[in-house]
Amino acid sequence: MRRLIVTAAAAAALLACAPANAQPAPPLGVWRTASGNLDVAIAPCGAALCGTAVKVLANHSMAAGQAQKAPPAQVGLKVLTDIRPARPGVWRGRLYNRENGKTYDCLIEPQGADAIKLRAYVLIPQIGKDQVWRRSR
Repeated sequence: MRRLIVTAAAAAALLACAPANAQPAPPLGVWRTASGNLDVAIAPCGAALCGTAVKVLANHSMAAGQAQKAPPAQVGLKVLTDIRPARPGVWRGRLYNRENGKTYDCLIEPQGADAIKLRAYVLIPQIGKDQVWRRSR
């Protein structure tokens, strides 16, 4: 009986040391977009995080026939803004699409150490579109 009490006390002590609502690390770093056009650096930006184009790799559109319509990407372009924790493991922000000039709400979810999944949407996330950005080397 004494052994059981000691074991339970040790387990309780370990649980007490763990943070109650530990938020996973934010998606900081440089990420290559799903289209491979841009490297975007996600970094602190005031009270939130922002994603800024730091390298233009190509200036073509993801959609066929859209290459002439999309304005050229530029270093310094704010692609992601107002990124804040939404719930454990998920971040919420705004994603600018230079191809159509529109800004969408987005959810960002780390997928291990080398990828993040972005879901861009209008009104509700359930009818959004996913894309995976990979950590740029």
